[in-house]
Amino acid sequence: MAVRTAGTVRAWADKHGIGCTDIDVWKDHEDRRSGMAELHHAGDPDLVVTLGGDGTFLRGARIAAKNNAAVLGVDLGKVGFLTEVACKDVEAALEAVHHGGATIEERMTLTMRASRALEIPDGIESLLRYGHGPALPPPAVRPESTEGDGWGLALDVTALNDVVLEKLARDHQVALGVYLAGRLLASYSADAVIVATPTGSTAYSFAAGGPILSPNTNALVFTPVAPHMTFNRSVIAAPDEPIALRVLPHSGQAAVSIDGQLRGVLDPGDWIGVYGSTRPLRLVRLRPTDFYGRLRDRFRLTDAPATGVDGESDAFFMPGDSPVPPDLAHLRLPPPASGAR
Repeated sequence: MAVRTAGTVRAWADKHGIGCTDIDVWKDHEDRRSGMAELHHAGDPDLVVTLGGDGTFLRGARIAAKNNAAVLGVDLGKVGFLTEVACKDVEAALEAVHHGGATIEERMTLTMRASRALEIPDGIESLLRYGHGPALPPPAVRPESTEGDGWGLALDVTALNDVVLEKLARDHQVALGVYLAGRLLASYSADAVIVATPTGSTAYSFAAGGPILSPNTNALVFTPVAPHMTFNRSVIAAPDEPIALRVLPHSGQAAVSIDGQLRGVLDPGDWIGVYGSTRPLRLVRLRPTDFYGRLRDRFRLTDAPATGVDGESDAFFMPGDSPVPPDLAHLRLPPPASGAR
């Protein structure tokens, strides 16, 4: 299906005289390129089309975000929240983008600073990746970094879902000082800690017991994974409140993963700062996103047995068929019932 759909995309591009380049494709003997290098290799595209599930979409997103390109996700997965266009609709979607009929939805992303440039020690990659193919290289240092100013090195990172710091040794939890907006929240001993966007709140953070946030919000979600302490709750920070994670002196090493990809290893004394980026990701949408409907479908939510006597609830809460009242006009609501204007 993916190969056939890719052929459809190429044929459409040829028909309209638009360049089309395969990206993030590598051979067994080749190293993977960084997002910026992949972007230049692809000729700085205006649109990135991904064919697959959310994992493939994240790979396209890290490239698109480097030059503010839009991303169109064609859905070949089973539980994704990011992709939305079915294979059969890919030509219609490309036409909509080409003629300005699509909507661009912006999603918050994360970026990072670190006390030093990230590195992946020899042997660690094969241990953690379990044969999943070549890993991405450690993120490059951004040009605006000033060494020795105390604020660490700015890294070329764009995370749509999350940044995770996790233990390397099976029998040794990672010990971290966690700072929100420059103030110590607590020192954690845990399997991992997650800093997620609202988009990433339905990914690893959710699996670790974190809350679900609407992707239309701007916030950072901090979620510890199996912490050895009484306080095990998530904390939601404002979009301008950075979250710093310092590896404590007696901790073991910690792996840094960005959107599920191993990108470096920290030693005791190292730190990273995760904060909202000024560069959001631009998602192509053909219609308003029904996030909560997708939430119900993807997680197969069922109603409480005690409500069965009341019958099936309406799919939407729209009490009237008349136009939305003026005091509600600024709210995000489903379209009015057919016949209403």
